[in-house]
Amino acid sequence: MSRTRRNPLTAGITKYALEGTVTETGLVTPTMRRIRLVADEPIPFPYRPGQHVRVQINDPLSVYGILRPSRTLRTYTIWEYLPEERELELRVHLYGGDGIGLRWAQEVAAGDRVTFWWPRGDFFTREAPYHVFIGEETASAAFGPMLRELGPSARVYGVVESAGPEHDPPLPGPHRLRRVHRNGASAASSRLLVSAVADLPLPDEPGAAYVAGEARTCQMVRDHLVRERGWDRRDVKVKPFWTPGKYGLH
Repeated sequence: MSRTRRNPLTAGITKYALEGTVTETGLVTPTMRRIRLVADEPIPFPYRPGQHVRVQINDPLSVYGILRPSRTLRTYTIWEYLPEERELELRVHLYGGDGIGLRWAQEVAAGDRVTFWWPRGDFFTREAPYHVFIGEETASAAFGPMLRELGPSARVYGVVESAGPEHDPPLPGPHRLRRVHRNGASAASSRLLVSAVADLPLPDEPGAAYVAGEARTCQMVRDHLVRERGWDRRDVKVKPFWTPGKYGLH
């Protein structure tokens, strides 16, 4: 009797993998693209607004994938999820450069097949007297669904930075976050965003803060809230999405 041998390279690789088809793409802003897809089958895993999926860009079992496993997957935040329709929408920031994730986001089109892993991350809202959202364009993909989950009665504060008014990512109402614009300055180590946070009129008692975007800027914002505002570090949830010269910070 022959026995099927288990390949240690593939063991568990499809446990949480799902297949789907891209149904629609389009620009949200000049530097943000929406990618809508539908899964082949019902998605059996729980989801919290703010979480992300990992999309397979290169074959993980190819020689390239085995030698460079970090270059096979890229992480994208779920903007909208419709479980009954098995449909989800990703919002992808089109950053400068020539990475594999950027190429995929620019070139993927309706009809393309997609393999993705469902879902990951602990960046979602929690019980608090009020909520503060701080980040730039890359953070908005998570902030949108988190704001929708809170509902209209929640106390919400925050600031979102972008390159300019035309790059302001749309966010769902009724909550309004302050907008600030870099106007040519770098998004890395952004003192503009930290200054805007310092100007936010917040209640005296700490709430829950959600800080996302460029890693060094996130650190600066958290330091401000802890050192200048007297917040406990546990009240500040940080999600570094990127920093210059590094891959895979999610």
